[in-house]
Amino acid sequence: MSQTRYGRKKRLMSEINVVPYIDVMLVLLVIFMITAPLLSTGVKVDLPESEAEIFPNDEEEPFVVTVDSQGNLYVNDNEEAVQDPEDVARQVRAVLTRNPNLPFLVRGDAKADYGYVVEAMVLLQKAGVESVGLVTETPGT
Repeated sequence: MSQTRYGRKKRLMSEINVVPYIDVMLVLLVIFMITAPLLSTGVKVDLPESEAEIFPNDEEEPFVVTVDSQGNLYVNDNEEAVQDPEDVARQVRAVLTRNPNLPFLVRGDAKADYGYVVEAMVLLQKAGVESVGLVTETPGT
């Protein structure tokens, strides 16, 4: 700071008040801390454990049909259940026409009736999928 002719101190323009910037950063930090847990998407299912070979992740994101414990179908971790299996088959056929080499997987809840998981696999095969994989969890994870 420097003195003016009348003895008052004046601020130089090179001095920046960083307190408002710190306040903004703290508000942004709080916003991100609150919204980050909400951004985790997907349907919560307890996968069965298996020591199966790990799926290579270098390919495109697979098309995933999730079956929860009540037999509801979910497509690509969309949290809205698909009520009509024919809607799933329509989506599968549309994806197959665009990308016939895309991997198709079924995520079945460990508590789901085996028949629900098999129905999902049959649904995919009737829609034209040649190979269907099952998603499991590695023991101890």
